[in-house]
Amino acid sequence: MVSLDVSDFTHEIPLLVSPQVLDSDVDNMRKAFIKHVKRFPWLTNVTLYGCLFAGGDFVHQLFSRNEEMDWRHTRNVAVVAFSFHGNFNFFWMRFLERRFPGNSVRLVVRKLFLDQTTAAPLATSVFYTGVSFLEGKEDIFQDWREKFLNTYKTGLMFWPFMQFLNFSMVPLYMRTTFTGCCAFVWATFLCFSRQSGDGTANAALAWMFTPKQDTTTEPEAEKPGPKVDQTGPKLDTEGPKPETQRGDTNTHC
Repeated sequence: MVSLDVSDFTHEIPLLVSPQVLDSDVDNMRKAFIKHVKRFPWLTNVTLYGCLFAGGDFVHQLFSRNEEMDWRHTRNVAVVAFSFHGNFNFFWMRFLERRFPGNSVRLVVRKLFLDQTTAAPLATSVFYTGVSFLEGKEDIFQDWREKFLNTYKTGLMFWPFMQFLNFSMVPLYMRTTFTGCCAFVWATFLCFSRQSGDGTANAALAWMFTPKQDTTTEPEAEKPGPKVDQTGPKLDTEGPKPETQRGDTNTHC
């Protein structure tokens, strides 16, 4: 019986990409990206923020298993993200850094407090009212009145931790991009809350972990059974028919 050693053949199989080459390519891409961000900070940060924010709506619709994608709603979310959220966050981060330069714990806490008491409620309000305005609703403040407070409370369970990392570890030229990565998750929650939720985390978790019914499958055809005559007895509604007279009849000429 002949035994084969796998090691006799492995040396003949060349690797498509060696780990060293892959690491080198990733490092070159990272350096090129950082160079581009430093050269065009506003364009790169705002573009990435807007794309990530709009991607949150896409993910929400994908998990909702809608029959058709509502690209108009995704467009409205993207318009609000590009026109306000991305630009506001870009200049807001620079304002906070000029006002409280440094990343010590005391300065980070100050930035965080100002961010959550000023920028967070403003951004949430613009989302609800902005998308409603683009949809042409008569009362653009309806969603804001019904869901703003719950949404803001839910945000306090997410954004302080993300922004603490942002202010303490991320360089200034990348902070809007980092916020956009976090906003990808947050926008998914916002779009769900606006369309079918109430702004609470419990509603979002129930939506995520509740099995969705597949509406694409057709209902099973009913099996044919014995036919039942449900018409009932027929009633004679014409009344009795007159009997024909027998015998001779007189005719007049």
